[in-house]
Amino acid sequence: FNFVHMRDGKQIDEWDVHNMAVNQGLNDILQVYFQSGSQKTSWFMGLFQGNYAPVASDTAANWAANATECSVYSSATRPSWTPAAPAAQIITNSASPSTFTFTGIVTLYGAAIVSNNVIGGTAGVLFSEAQFAAPKTVGVGDQLLVTYSYTIASD
Repeated sequence: FNFVHMRDGKQIDEWDVHNMAVNQGLNDILQVYFQSGSQKTSWFMGLFQGNYAPVASDTAANWAANATECSVYSSATRPSWTPAAPAAQIITNSASPSTFTFTGIVTLYGAAIVSNNVIGGTAGVLFSEAQFAAPKTVGVGDQLLVTYSYTIASD
């Protein structure tokens, strides 16, 4: 994950966080690719405001409650993650970052990518989570631009 914190049109912070692809997301890849499972055609970003350390057993059914999903932003749904075509075994939304515009002051602890756009929703597949090295506080009108890149490589 890459995060760019904007205030009044100016970048005030940027940080990267290594993610954990959770078991539910990895199993979904295997099911879709090798067992003709249902492909998820839409993915969404979520942020969390609980001081929560993600675990591999988290799922879409429990992460929003476990991590205290943030809803203090202007969108009525989780922002879309819209990646470009994969190249060199990487898929990324770097050309179109997911954007959060905050309606209040909130301290954030991490992010996730999930196949359900409902804030606090429990359906779908949780693919990945990441906890920040240190909490980040955003204010009213601040924007957080989030890029997620996933790399697949053989050992």
